[in-house]
Amino acid sequence: MSKDHEQDHKELAKTEHLGLSRRRFLGATAVAGVAGVAGLGGAVMSREAFAAAAKEARNNIHVGPGELDEYYGFWSGGHQGEVRVLGIPSMRELMRIPVFNVDSATGWGLTNESKDVLGHDNTFLNGDCHHPHISMTDGRYDGKYLFINDKANTRVARIRLDIMKCDKITHIPNVQAIHGLRLQKVPYTKYVFCNAEYVIPHPNDGSDFSMENSYTMFNALDAETMEVAWQVIVDGNLDNTDADYTGKYAASTCYNSEKAKELAGTMRNDRDWVVVFNVERIEQAVKNGDFKTVGDSKVPVVDGRSKSPLTRYIPVPKNPHGVNTSPDGKYFIAAGKLSPTCSVIAIDKLDDVFDDKIELRDVIVAEPELGLGPLHTTYDGRGNAYTTLFIDSQIVKWNIADAIKHYNGEDVNYLRQKLDVHYQPGHNHASLTESRDADGKWLVVLSKFSKDRFLPVGPLHPENDQLIDISGDEMKLVHDGPAFAEPHDCIMVRRDQIKTKKIYTRDDPYFASARAQAEKDGITLEGDNKIIRDGKKVRVYMTSVAPIYGTTEFTVKQGDEVTVYVTNLDTIEDVTHGFSVVNHGVSMEISPQQTSSVTFVADKPGVHWYYCNWFCHALHMEMTGRMLVEKA
Repeated sequence: MSKDHEQDHKELAKTEHLGLSRRRFLGATAVAGVAGVAGLGGAVMSREAFAAAAKEARNNIHVGPGELDEYYGFWSGGHQGEVRVLGIPSMRELMRIPVFNVDSATGWGLTNESKDVLGHDNTFLNGDCHHPHISMTDGRYDGKYLFINDKANTRVARIRLDIMKCDKITHIPNVQAIHGLRLQKVPYTKYVFCNAEYVIPHPNDGSDFSMENSYTMFNALDAETMEVAWQVIVDGNLDNTDADYTGKYAASTCYNSEKAKELAGTMRNDRDWVVVFNVERIEQAVKNGDFKTVGDSKVPVVDGRSKSPLTRYIPVPKNPHGVNTSPDGKYFIAAGKLSPTCSVIAIDKLDDVFDDKIELRDVIVAEPELGLGPLHTTYDGRGNAYTTLFIDSQIVKWNIADAIKHYNGEDVNYLRQKLDVHYQPGHNHASLTESRDADGKWLVVLSKFSKDRFLPVGPLHPENDQLIDISGDEMKLVHDGPAFAEPHDCIMVRRDQIKTKKIYTRDDPYFASARAQAEKDGITLEGDNKIIRDGKKVRVYMTSVAPIYGTTEFTVKQGDEVTVYVTNLDTIEDVTHGFSVVNHGVSMEISPQQTSSVTFVADKPGVHWYYCNWFCHALHMEMTGRMLVEKA
């Protein structure tokens, strides 16, 4: 036995009488933590039991060659500004969807089609993605859209899941730093709800830097138009958010009710709050004209600060972070972060609190003590909740009904299990958990630090995504996966809930602007290989069929603005073509039946080769052409 394993056994022996697991695992054999606090019961698993559980759990996640995963997982790409697609339970990365970033493989940020979405000025080349969420109908994933925020540049993006490409990006006016994002679940995703985290003065023009005249807003986007429908001014700041299963309420945490500018000030109050928004009342206020506009924006802005009929501020301890709706629609559960507790808010009591029939705290039906640093809660659909403990580096499984009984004075233990994770977990997410269909099979925990879990790669370490089997009574850790640049959150859906296209249809709106330009030029994208000269602007239309471009040579003058449109006429999936012009910063992908275009300046006289940079054919290397640039 290695010295590390001997030390682990010594540490376990020291705490066996308490039923406590340590922060270290027994190497590859460790798969399950044991009861986490005194009184929880159960003995520390033997080395042999660990090994047996590990073998069984590993068998459950094996997805053989040619087999398909049961779930899609969509990961936020963090500071990369992208969304990553994984298969669950294999944890195989399937695709990356660029959103707020520049991606030379697909040409995102380079092609005209992507700039139509990003904005042709390319003001921002970075993004900070946190919360990916999938559109719903009647509280179930409908597989139509995925939405993701950009905290760094106050934006929200929409991804079409049939082609796995971003098709809309909206900059949210009047606020800074979109963080928490969730969707209206019922009757369908009419709104995308998103929080602006930081308070700013209004107007924010440098004339006033005081916190007294500063505020932030809760925002609702129309999911189809991606236009901001309305905004709500609030007291304090906003962090995370979620919505109920009636379409009437949304709730957001506030960790800076003090509106402090410094760390110590944000921790001054023993309680902050969860803001509950009455969506029906807000809509009616907007309809009645009871709103104002702010700055140059035309978005209706209503006042939801204290005493407003549109909101209620539920006091909870302390610097709360995550707020998550249980899949049975009964509860909002807010994690305390600086309190070892979660606050369970009964949604069926919200009507009474808005009608002032009960006190604000009367909607709290449980406040279980779970451990140090609770951040986010997910569910298994069987009445159990799973909360990340950042400071303890654990997942705690607890029963909601028993927590309510305990809060009412019954002598009942609501804790089920604590499992060590590595290390400092933030978000966690169980399969189908944001919908009515939560099935309690898999849980992913996204840990902020990996330390010694992987081969060393220098001072910058990967983070660690861990997969946990929650299908039985006991959680079992089954997989570690290194992740780059803070993948913040994820969402899992069944594979049958996502319907992707194998190839594009020629009327796809994704390249409607290219089709419109071709019509103006009197040509068809599918049949013509032609050069259109319009002063200093040159448009080059070409088709591609493996392994040849329809246009293999064209001539322009130095200084011309050149736009190249490539239409892939291949009809077999996987036969993707590329287009890259050497030494011009030009690169893009053209999938079967897709049209892509890119614009650049031909500022270097001479011969410049272009080539297919996506492997497509045995003669892929021969798929080339030449751009001849004459001196001006």
